[in-house]
Amino acid sequence: MGCYHVLDDIALADCALEIEGRDPADVFATAAAALADLMVDPATLPGGVTRDVTLAASALDLLLYDFLAELIFRKDRDLEVFPTARVRIGGDGPFTLAATLAGGVIDPARTALRADAKAVTMHELRVEPAAAGWRARVVIDV
Repeated sequence: MGCYHVLDDIALADCALEIEGRDPADVFATAAAALADLMVDPATLPGGVTRDVTLAASALDLLLYDFLAELIFRKDRDLEVFPTARVRIGGDGPFTLAATLAGGVIDPARTALRADAKAVTMHELRVEPAAAGWRARVVIDV
């Protein structure tokens, strides 16, 4: 899996993340892990929940936006958080995403909560090739 860094100087009331990976699918999987880590301590999240997600968008950055928005929606609606994602990206525009998510339901007695992610923003949003693979930047409203 790729890596991510919290960028402290991009947004003051939000959380900015820079995500690196081998390819777009790795970037998206790493972004899911970063979002989960932002919201809860994954070590305290009960497992056992898997979900399949399919999405399409005209550009990779919009696909990442939709993917992370879906993950936040599932947290808000079902209390489900997914630290692990197997992601496949296809197409040259429009782009498609097929992902299998693995995680669990937030248990108030057991799960250590962190920031309450409210939404993905368009501010600084990008997915692009980088010297060692691919890189994305995303700002999460918390």
